[in-house]
Amino acid sequence: MKGVQFLVAFVVLALASSFASASDPSPLQDFCVAIDDYKSVFVNGKFCKDPKLATPKDFFYSGLNIPQNTSNPVGSTVTPVNVVQIPGLNTLGISLARIDYEPYGQNPPHTHPRAIEILFVQEGTLYVGFVTSNTDNKLFTKVLNKGDVFVFPIGLIHFQFNIGKTNAVAFAALSS
Repeated sequence: MKGVQFLVAFVVLALASSFASASDPSPLQDFCVAIDDYKSVFVNGKFCKDPKLATPKDFFYSGLNIPQNTSNPVGSTVTPVNVVQIPGLNTLGISLARIDYEPYGQNPPHTHPRAIEILFVQEGTLYVGFVTSNTDNKLFTKVLNKGDVFVFPIGLIHFQFNIGKTNAVAFAALSS
């Protein structure tokens, strides 16, 4: 009898697990415009403005069309567009960056522990790559030209290097 009960319990659990789904939970609200106000609701590291007080300005940034100064030791400048620049990005899980490179400038090896990055080359020629983190530490590289796109998987060390004799510009979207 105990064998039958065990079998029934096993079948019920097996069927229940086949109906389970693994996904991100739905947001509790449409958006959470970030503000520095301790009297508001605290979500994901930033306080939320009362949604009734949100304006289009909370979801807007202007200036990614402006080239940045690359006169620094690495020969590149990253212009981020995240929750600091657009408070409405708070809790949405996405950000953007413009990267300007002088000839032979680089965005040195770095990682984004919680973000996938997708890079679009607007102008110039970049040599890009990442290293896998498993036991073989394989290097994936590619030369990108204007209009090309490359993905850097989450958490992996990656880099970009302007191999051209002219300035280069790329835009990166990050999933965090």
